[in-house]
Amino acid sequence: MRKFSGLAIAVAGVVAGAADAATTPATMPVSATVQATCSASTGPLAFGAYTPGGGQRTGNTTINVRCTKSTGFTVALNTGATAGGTFAQRLMASGSNTLQYNLYTTAGFASVFGDGSSSTLTIAGTGAGVSNPNAVTVFGQLPDSAANQLAVPGSYTDTVTVTVTY
Repeated sequence: MRKFSGLAIAVAGVVAGAADAATTPATMPVSATVQATCSASTGPLAFGAYTPGGGQRTGNTTINVRCTKSTGFTVALNTGATAGGTFAQRLMASGSNTLQYNLYTTAGFASVFGDGSSSTLTIAGTGAGVSNPNAVTVFGQLPDSAANQLAVPGSYTDTVTVTVTY
């Protein structure tokens, strides 16, 4: 029996030693800085087949702008890559031949989409978070103008640069 009582005393000593341990609190600061960011993606704007004298062609595309939440942004479009294109009249090219078109901020084709310089228009918005794109619609019009009615048959293209400023 004495063997068991010695074991009981040893266990009691271990438990008593654990109760004598002390603790002290400490704090650890944790921080991060969220940087404002934006990105944009877009699909093509295709007017399809144009028959000179057959009427204007229209089309549209969407620019998806993804910005950090509450980040203000503006979307601007340049005049395109075809030489001679302006905000008043953008141009597509097929070799040395050109075809007139333009890009607008509204479906009524009243306001030419520009780069924000001088009197050109841009579209402004506020980011909804990078996983929630803001859709900016670009409306295109290929007029059945006298110049376009003289177009040489071919495949005409242009490349417009989209700039998102935030």
